[in-house]
Amino acid sequence: MVDVRHPAAHRPVRIGVQLAPQHARYSAYRDAVLRAEDMGVDAIFNWDHFFPLTSPFEAEHFEAWTVLAAMAEQTERVELGPLVNCSSYRNPDLQADMARTVDHISTGATGTGRLIFGTGSGWAEPDYTEYGYEFGTVGSRLDALAADLPRIRSRWDRLNPAPTRRIPILIGGQGERKTLRLVAQHADIWHTFTKLDDLPRKIGVLHEWCAKEGRDPAEIELSTGYTIRGFGPLLEADAPARLFELGFRLIVPAIDGPDYDLSPLVPLLEWRDRLNDEIG
Repeated sequence: MVDVRHPAAHRPVRIGVQLAPQHARYSAYRDAVLRAEDMGVDAIFNWDHFFPLTSPFEAEHFEAWTVLAAMAEQTERVELGPLVNCSSYRNPDLQADMARTVDHISTGATGTGRLIFGTGSGWAEPDYTEYGYEFGTVGSRLDALAADLPRIRSRWDRLNPAPTRRIPILIGGQGERKTLRLVAQHADIWHTFTKLDDLPRKIGVLHEWCAKEGRDPAEIELSTGYTIRGFGPLLEADAPARLFELGFRLIVPAIDGPDYDLSPLVPLLEWRDRLNDEIG
């Protein structure tokens, strides 16, 4: 394996959770959000789809941004966001306005918003077909995302009131020709579902794009997700330590309904706290 480490020594470890907004009533989802915050997670994410991603595909499902607005009102401390927003579904200026609004809803007593603007180019063809969007190709969707990101930043600069902070942009994906270039150009956080053994090469490609774009890779937080059960790649027992050595500082397990069993988060949170105490 190529030894590629990302410069992340200055960043604390953070544990998030992706709560899939499927297979459950909204009351169960809201309860899971509140329980996750009480447990001490650092960030809570949903996703931006219109139908369940796993069977039963006709089960309950809820739209991302309206749920995020409710999450912003219900919580007090955690960061929150879509993992990830599909840029194809909404005009980029509208996306910016929605994100700015959720940013303000999430301020609470601190006066500073907690939204992470997670975004990507989209991939779930049934969403496009059923809701009347043009599916296009992987390349055309990525080109559209590349055009949307500067418009979103520009709109944030012009909105009144402005966002409460420089809203961090998370870009999800791992394509080496286009996606990682967009990460180097625009992202504060790169989120990937790449298999662990493939990560060193992907990090190397990201560093190459950062060099070409004049970006310090240390400015980009590395994030990865995995499944606890239901969907996504499985995490090996030694994966957290290996991810830490590679420079990953945000780890986001995914948990499905209907019961949203959060108990697997406990050892991850304990691991986070031990590491953060060690690194100061």
